[in-house]
Formats: sequence, structure tokens, C-alpha cells
Amino acid sequence: MSKAIGGGLRWMLAALAVPAVAGAQDMQFTLEETGQPPAPPAEGPPSEALANALRLYQAERYAESCVQFQRVVEGETQDAPANVQKAQFFLGKCLYHLRFYQSALAVFDEIGQAGRGHLYFDQTLQWLAQLATQLPEPAGIIEKVGRYGVEQLEQFNNSESEGLYNHLLFLMGRFKYNQGEFQEAINLFGRVAPTSQFYVQAKFFEGISYVRMRQARPAIQSFRTIIEAIEEGRARGVADEDRMLDLARISLARVYYTAANRTDPVSGERSVDGRLLGNAVEMWNRVDQGSEYWLDALFEASWAFFLADEFSRALGNVHSLFSPYFADAYYPEALVLKAVTFFVNCQIDNAEAVVNQFKERYGTVQQELEAFLAENRDNNQFFQFLQRVRAGTANLSPRIRGIVSTALGDRTLLRHLEYVRLLEAEEARLGRAPAEFRNSSLGNRILQDISVAKSFAIDQTGDLARSRYERLLQELQELMNQISTVELEITTFRRGTLTAEAQEQMTQAARSRGGDVEVDEEHQIWPFDGEYWRDELGFYRQQVTNQCGR
Repeated sequence: MSKAIGGGLRWMLAALAVPAVAGAQDMQFTLEETGQPPAPPAEGPPSEALANALRLYQAERYAESCVQFQRVVEGETQDAPANVQKAQFFLGKCLYHLRFYQSALAVFDEIGQAGRGHLYFDQTLQWLAQLATQLPEPAGIIEKVGRYGVEQLEQFNNSESEGLYNHLLFLMGRFKYNQGEFQEAINLFGRVAPTSQFYVQAKFFEGISYVRMRQARPAIQSFRTIIEAIEEGRARGVADEDRMLDLARISLARVYYTAANRTDPVSGERSVDGRLLGNAVEMWNRVDQGSEYWLDALFEASWAFFLADEFSRALGNVHSLFSPYFADAYYPEALVLKAVTFFVNCQIDNAEAVVNQFKERYGTVQQELEAFLAENRDNNQFFQFLQRVRAGTANLSPRIRGIVSTALGDRTLLRHLEYVRLLEAEEARLGRAPAEFRNSSLGNRILQDISVAKSFAIDQTGDLARSRYERLLQELQELMNQISTVELEITTFRRGTLTAEAQEQMTQAARSRGGDVEVDEEHQIWPFDGEYWRDELGFYRQQVTNQCGR
């Protein structure tokens, strides 16, 4: 079974060669093909409707001006192309001020798709950044910012636009990260100023980019920078500082843990760096018990203790995980760890008992999860199911209720749900608007923009929820395979024909006293009598007597 976090990158490179062609002097190129900027659109005096719309906009009478700008955009006023583009840009700004953010995004997206041929292409970039503060990530603003070149961000690199500039650097970095262009992403994240509210987020994605590139040292530095900035009070405007601090700690612990597991490239032998493993445990231990990541830290540290032959601490953490305080927590791999720990210490009966416990607890769960998936394949069905799960009204048995809630409760899914709710709120706002606005061509456009986005968002959210559910089943199947491997090793042990790897693990365990519970002047042994104490969670130890060679 794998205990280390790993990953790989696959790069695809393509080269274009242009051969010499006879008669090249006869070839013709468009301005776009030669890289020259397109000719500006034809200008002309504004129509009365456009002039009136601009006056209304200056007077902040946005609803009235929006209706007039829409008339110009639709071609009703016969304005010259340059004026139509101007009306389109101001229409997007009007919709933003009216808080119809989805329609504003649709308008600015049209301008972005037009590229350099649109007079307001450059100016639209700052409004995309504004919308990124109002719409959640699933709205796709990062991809729309990605249409622009990095050099186009420099127009905002001045003291007046410093905040906007740093925001755009972060958004462009996120686009490059999503595209797998990690080094370019790192360069952009590295340019975000320490005084920016996006500095901590940029450092986090910088660290993750280094992880994806399998570069541990700079990744460690990125995560440490976050921890130091928050702990020293140098981080500014960070939303949910405590969460970001714990996220940086647990990310740093995972990098240390991965780096501690070494495989010799020649012999293939595995070794563990105790110093790096200790650094990982230190970071996991610094995740506060009130954090949403505390149980993850507790479980992940248990694998580190196992690698360090600290068996009493590994099983002590598992003991805390299965306390009644965390009845809905889902950590099936903790039982795999427990079975393996007993096995390498030659406590074969206990190992077998844990294997049976795992199969009894999760075998029926797997069947029930599979049966539900077979009945619900449609994305819309899964979206409705996700909403019921979040509301606590899903018709799920107690065996899988907590498991499904955990699997469908990650922040990415919640952001998708937030996007749908925001679209519904805009739809309701349109419904409360005056009839002349609601029934105008602009009102129809807003409704269509919201409806299209909402339909897509529901489908995307349902698809994501279904993929999370399928991943849950896949991971459970992998753990079932692992527990079957332990069961096979137990059978082999009883026959006296263990594999060399298993024998080596048992030999190492026999040399270790990591199963002993030791105390110091600040602690005492208090035998467990079946009652959990909340203030002792995370401090439990389980005596693991090594029986190898007996």
C-alpha cells in the first residue's frame, strides 16, 4: 500500500515548421495573420439614444441608461460600429452597478472574445477583476482573464491601480496553474506584493505549483512564508486567517512526509528520513483541534508514527478518530493502518479481528453506495441529491449518511452551489424589477443570460458531485483491496511462508520499542475504561506489545 503522496507531469510539445514555398510573393495575409492590430471600427456622431444613455449613466440612473445602451447594441439606432462598441462596454458597467453580475459577465465576455478588434478590450480587464470579487470561481472568470496576455496587466502597474494589479496577477497565475503551466504561474504568484490581500493565496498556489513540479524545497519555503506572515501579523486582508494558517501547516506537513520517504534509484530500497518525518509531525501537531483540518492532521500523523515505529502513538490517534465525538467522520484507512500495525507486531489474532471489523463495517456500505449510484446517473438528479444532502433531508441510511455528507462537503462543491444560489438571487431580483424594465429587450437578455448560466451551473455541479461520489467508491474499493492484502499476509503468516518484505517489517518492529507507552513528569497513565474525554483527544496511546519471535 502507498503511504506517500506523489504525482507526475506529462508535457506535450509541438513544433511548427514552415517550408519555403515557390511563388511566396503571391501569398496574401490578413492583418490578423501578420500580427498587425486590426483597423479601428468606423466612427460617427452618437445617436440621440446613445447620447441620452451616457447622460443617464453619468447621473447614476443605471436602469434607464441600461435600456438605452441595449437598444444601441441591438442595432436599433443605426450607430456606427465604434459607438456600438462603446454602448456595449457601458452596458456591461451598467449591469454591474445594477448587480446583475452574470449579465455583466456575459457582456464583458463578448468583448473579450472580440479581442484586440474591440476598442474596449483592454479596459474590460479591470471589470473582470471586479466581477471576480462578486461571482464565485465556477463562473469562469479566471479563464476569461486568461484571454489576455501577461503584458497587458502592466497597464495597471502603478500606484493608483496597485490593488487591481495584484489581483490580476493572482487571477492570471491561477489561469496558468489551471493550464498546467506551473513555472509561469509561479512567476506571476511571486510578483504579488506582500501588502496585497491576495499575497497569502498567491503563496499557497505557488507552493502547490512547486509540489506539482516535485520541487520540495521551494514548496516548503512557500508554505513557511504563509505561516510566518500570518503568525507575525504581516498578512493583510486575508479572509479566514486561521483556516489559511492550518491549511499551510497541513500542506507543509505533507511535503515533509513525502520527502521523508525515499527510494534508492538503483537498488529500489526504501528508507525514511527521521528528521523530515519529525518536521511533518510537528506541523500536523500544530493544527488546532478546532480546525476543520484537525482530523485529517490526526490521521495523517498516524501514518508518520507508523513509519517511525511509534506504534503506540499511531494507534492512539486511530483511537481518537473513532471516538463518539466524530460519529460522522469517515476514515476507513485508519482501520487498515491498525490491522497493519498489529500484523507487523505479530499480533495476528488482533490483526485478523480488525480485518473482519473493516469488512463488516464497510462491506455493506460499499454495496449500498453502489446501489444508489446505479439508480442516479443524471447530472440534474445528482444536483438535487446534493442539495438534499446539504439540507439534511436526503433519504440515506445511518450507515452512509455521514460518509456521503463528508464526500459531498468539500469547498469546491460548495462554491458551485453558491454560484447557483447567486444566479437564483439575480433571477428573483429581475422578477421584482418594474414591468417596463423586466419586459424590455434588456430584461429578456438578462433573463436569458441567467437561465443559460444557471442551466450550465446545475449540470456542472451535478457532474462534479457525481464524480466525487464515484471517487468515494473507487477509494473504498482500493482500501478493500488493501485489507484483502493484509488478510492474505495473515494467512501466509499462519502457513509460515511470509514474503521477504513482510518479514523485514516484522524484524524492524521486533527491534523497536515504539509500542511501549512512556510518560514523563508532565503526564501520567490513565487506563481507558470505555469513556472518551474530549480534552484527551489526540493524546491517547495504545500499548502494542511486540510478539514476534515468541
